[in-house]
Amino acid sequence: MTPTWTGNEDYIAQRAPKGWDWLRVIRRGVPGVLVIAVCLVILLLVRLIERPLFGQRRPITPYITCFVCRSVIWLIGFPYEIKGRPMRHPGAVVANHASWLDIFTLNAPQRIYFVSKSEVAGWPGIGTLAKATGTVFIARERREAKLQQDLFEQRLGAGHKLLFFPEGTSTDANRVLPFKTTLFQAFFSEALRDQSYVQPITVNYHAPEGEDPRYYGWWGDMDLVPNVLHVLSTPKQGRIELVFHDPKPVNSFENRKVLALDLEETTRAAHFSEISTSKPAK
Repeated sequence: MTPTWTGNEDYIAQRAPKGWDWLRVIRRGVPGVLVIAVCLVILLLVRLIERPLFGQRRPITPYITCFVCRSVIWLIGFPYEIKGRPMRHPGAVVANHASWLDIFTLNAPQRIYFVSKSEVAGWPGIGTLAKATGTVFIARERREAKLQQDLFEQRLGAGHKLLFFPEGTSTDANRVLPFKTTLFQAFFSEALRDQSYVQPITVNYHAPEGEDPRYYGWWGDMDLVPNVLHVLSTPKQGRIELVFHDPKPVNSFENRKVLALDLEETTRAAHFSEISTSKPAK
């Protein structure tokens, strides 16, 4: 499981647990794994009742997912700040992508369904979790555009709010990359354009005091497990900040490229790397 953006800078030195650090890893990691495992079983059992009664609508199980994500963030020790509020409109939410932490960060305050590349469905463990929580799997190819459009229409018709990362990769948490436009085309179909909104979200991971601003980034050739240990062994975490921007009605934009650029600029404008007054929490 490796992200693809490499950037032009050297990697930061990841914290390798030593001695007493392992107690911190165990204290945070073991309860987190237990919460995920127990709640996954509960979710699957509830889904046995939910599916025949409500089909894809899932009025209950997303709350279990939100609880798990809030719990994991709390167990890891992150202060968590939210600015703005999740939209109530049908449509999608988009965000910058910095880390595996984004899964928990973005799922904690809202009921959403991630849009992910189809390969993830086959990954051990992660694929099972993704399927159980209703992730939408797609092939990111132009020839699949019609299939993606039909799938989006089906899921939005069920009242789902979809989330995807238009950058197409994770970064060092210190920037927002240009947004790719392909997935936005589905929202310009006749069935979706006049009823869909897209809400941009800026995800800011403020590093612990005195640490590199890229402390929580996960990118390039970084392996997942060492990065997880790097985060879990941190003595005092920095903080997470989510900025919910105003939803954008799709029908107010000429095409997918104009929409993507507007969302990109809005997301970047609230990123800590663009705000000179932003400082890590003390």
